[in-house]
Order: sequence, then structure tokens, then C-alpha cells
Amino acid sequence: MQLVDIGVNLTHPSLARHAREVLERARTAGVTQCVLTGTSLAESEAALALCRELDDSQQRLRCTAGVHPHDASQWNAASATQLRDLLRESEVCAVGECGLDFNRDFSPRPQQERVLEEQLELAVQTQLPVFLHEREADQRLVEILRPFRDRLTAAVVHCFTGEKRALYAYLDLDLHIGITGWICDERRGTHLHPLVREIPRGRLMLESDAPYLLPRTLRPKPKSGHNEPAFLREVLREVARHRGESEADLAEHSTLCARRFFGLPALE
Repeated sequence: MQLVDIGVNLTHPSLARHAREVLERARTAGVTQCVLTGTSLAESEAALALCRELDDSQQRLRCTAGVHPHDASQWNAASATQLRDLLRESEVCAVGECGLDFNRDFSPRPQQERVLEEQLELAVQTQLPVFLHEREADQRLVEILRPFRDRLTAAVVHCFTGEKRALYAYLDLDLHIGITGWICDERRGTHLHPLVREIPRGRLMLESDAPYLLPRTLRPKPKSGHNEPAFLREVLREVARHRGESEADLAEHSTLCARRFFGLPALE
């Protein structure tokens, strides 16, 4: 059984200082490929460097490059040029993490929207898929995405935590959906239990979002309290249970979906 973790924040200090061990534990758990998340220009550069340092095979690691809505206020003309250069690198497989966050509003909403639009335009130019972030902004995200959608190759709403309305709107736009350990949280994730059944095969991918969102169903829990790609098997178990699928079946179709979406090679 092979799994692809489509969202790992490996540049986070809690993981980066022992990144090789983190990836080895992931491989032991069957997580054979990971997409490292770029959340700012600096973090995107760092993710690219980790891909080159830790993956001699050039088959197991890829990264995204983009600017998270939290950092949208830092965007300027030079940012677009720097990001365009990053997107030319062979290890970079998607534009993002970009999107809208109306929950925390760390950057002004008009600035978030403008920076998202500029990154979507870069995705159109490069024909790379888009790795999207959204919190409490689903309707506005759909409005911004709609005029771009026919020119985008693909887009995934990563770490989906929304309600039925948002899920159906995203599926209507032919978006992919990423599910994390949020579904394992008995306090705030139970609404996802019936919703994951609605995601078609070929549109569903799994992710840890490590070191965040440690699955609350995981036993035993790591002493560090940090999530890792190795724990993606717990997300697999929970999603399979609520979809009425076997873990092997879900692993197979979600892995195939991720490889197609990000252009990852098949591994023996």
C-alpha cells in the first residue's frame, strides 16, 4: 500500500531539524511520496532546497511555491517575478499555498484577493495546478476562481473543513479536495463524516498538513505533539470508514489521483 501526502510543512522548525528521520518514518508507514508546502517566497525556496537535499531519486519529493493569504500584505511586483522564477524549477509541481483566509484576516481582504488573482494568473501562464487555502471565504473564493477555471489545469482545496454548501460549490467547479486529520477531531470535524462520501473518486486526496492537525484518534500519541506524514495512515483509516471503502481501495485511488494531479511518477 502506497500513500501520497499532498501537504507537508517540512520547512517548519519542528520537522526540518530532523527531516530525514521524518521522511524515513513516513516511508516505513507506506507514505512513499510527499508534496512540501510553500507558504511564502522564503518558505517556498526552503521547500525547494529540501527537495534537492533529501531526494536523490528525484521521485519522492516535490514542492509547491506560492504566498499564503496571511502573507499577502508582503506581496509586491518583485514577488511576482520571484515566484515566476520558482515555478520554472522542475521540483515545483503547483502554485500555492494561496487563497483566502477571512477567519484570521492577517492581511487585508482586498489584498488577499488581489494576490490570489495574480497567483492564479501565474498558474494559467505556467499550466501548473493550484494548491488552495480557504477559511470562512468559500463564496468569495468561488467567485474569484470561476473566471479563471477554464484556463487552469486543476486546483485542489487543501485541508477542506467546510460545510456541504462549500463542498458542492467546489465540486461544481471541478476542483479536487484534500482531507486532513481534521476529520479525526470529535470536537469540530464530525460534519465531514457524511461529506467525504460525496467526493468522487479521482477528486479526493489525503494530506497530513504536518506538523499541524495531529489526528486526535491516533494511539499512542507522539510525545512531541507534532503531526508527521507517517500518521497519514490514521487519516486514511478514518476517511475509508466514512466512505464505506477498504483502506487499500482508498489508498489506491487517492494515490493515483495525487500522482496525476501533481505529475508525480509511479513507484515500484
